[in-house]
Amino acid sequence: MAMDEVPGSVGTTASLSLRMGQVFFSCASLLFMSLGADFYSYTAFCYQITVMGLVIPWSFTLALADGYCILFKCPLHQSGILIILIIGDWVLSVLTLAAASSTASIVDLLIKANGPICLPNTYTCARYQMSAAMAFFSWSLSMASSLVNLWLLPSFV
Repeated sequence: MAMDEVPGSVGTTASLSLRMGQVFFSCASLLFMSLGADFYSYTAFCYQITVMGLVIPWSFTLALADGYCILFKCPLHQSGILIILIIGDWVLSVLTLAAASSTASIVDLLIKANGPICLPNTYTCARYQMSAAMAFFSWSLSMASSLVNLWLLPSFV
């Protein structure tokens, strides 16, 4: 099967969709987290903001590259570029999963502790939960893209 035929491979509309989804969910995660007044008080929340701040430019840059490849019909058929994409995607996927998991666990702990940050009418913890959910969605799209590109790597080496 040629690279052009694999949905989600670099330079296809499916890859562009995956990248734009990553940008959207990462931005949403960042927005929900930054709406909380005390997010900087928790290391896990700061970590998630940092990781989302890395994922957004990475995914947006790759979305631009996908758009360029689609527009000018010039697929990326170089193993060096594909290896860099795979390594970058895998590193950011692991970081995103760690950030989403740590945020979700801290929010769960705050809700169960009935602390002042998670009062019923403040919706602060709900925003943090939405931020973690958006980070998980971003991770799932990133992992899908990583797996497709990893699957294609043997055809170039």
